[in-house]
Amino acid sequence: MSGVTIHQVAEAAGVSASTVSNVLNGRTDRMQAATLARVEQVIEQLSYRPNRAARMLRTGRIKVIGLIVPSVANPFWGALARELEAIALAEGYHVLLCNSERDPARELKYGEELLADGVSGVVLCSSLPSLDHVAPLLSRGLKMVAFDRTAQAGDPASLSSISVDNAMGAELATSHLIELGHRRLAFVSGSVSSVNRRERLRGFRSALESAGLDPADAIVWPGADTSEFGDKNAAELGRNASRELLSRPRPPTGFVAINDMCAIGICRGAKDVGLRAGRDVAVVGFDDILLADLFEPPLTTVRQPLPEMAAETFQQLRARIESAPAAGRSLLIRPRLVIRESTAPAPSTVPAQSTAPALAGAGAEDSPDRI
Repeated sequence: MSGVTIHQVAEAAGVSASTVSNVLNGRTDRMQAATLARVEQVIEQLSYRPNRAARMLRTGRIKVIGLIVPSVANPFWGALARELEAIALAEGYHVLLCNSERDPARELKYGEELLADGVSGVVLCSSLPSLDHVAPLLSRGLKMVAFDRTAQAGDPASLSSISVDNAMGAELATSHLIELGHRRLAFVSGSVSSVNRRERLRGFRSALESAGLDPADAIVWPGADTSEFGDKNAAELGRNASRELLSRPRPPTGFVAINDMCAIGICRGAKDVGLRAGRDVAVVGFDDILLADLFEPPLTTVRQPLPEMAAETFQQLRARIESAPAAGRSLLIRPRLVIRESTAPAPSTVPAQSTAPALAGAGAEDSPDRI
């Protein structure tokens, strides 16, 4: 039966609408057992579902949170959405997913629309250095947790931040290649103007310095001045990078990719020019998406512990929504290197490229812990 109102339920059960409301909201401590049973039976018989819009008008909020990600074209963000939604549903919350392409104006617009609809909490995943564009939303009561972004000077005091240690992750990846004998390395990314990408580049360079290698001799592709993040086309970005770099007079033998989709593209680009990842060149990704283990060759990558991170993110956001703690909290999670088949010892020389024309265009198994 559709369109049933709370008053119809009350009439059928022989009680007031306020009694039905008390049942729906768990306020039954002083209610007679027979009355409670009768109301619950009528609710089930009439298939009554509370009107969420009406509840929002009464309370000013609904049990819905927003999730603003760069782009679900990267399976990592889809996996986060799945983990967060499962946790939220178990706690009676729903999740609205938005793709921002790391555009501040788009993030502001989504935030305004969510706040206008009664959504009082948002998980923001763009990792932009400044959150000035969402400060007006925070001042109007929107609760926010920044995901995959470490706290920055000037952040609002109420903001919570949860992130894997991106610098450590990139350092683990780079050190692994160096231990395998690779000395000519490339860091492949779109724009490194986000907080998490800057940290990964810093970890890459730190590992080189620790090994006595000159970071200036390493390749950062396509360069620090690019403005494109490549969230929608990371695999294509990686493929183009490896085809170009492996055609140079001094090609790299090891690649550190900004994420797994980029790493998959690097492997494919190597194949385009007659080389094989895990034999002729070594490739390390970042994230450990499902495809990383299914790809051929299976990717060596830096694992982000998504289940733990999603749980912490939801708990932080719910705490801010339901009890509004005065100060935000910053949490850093330890990553883990997962060694598979896309990395191998450096060859003494890079094998000659295929004569075919170029196309246009496991680590330690300990549990992750907080730092």
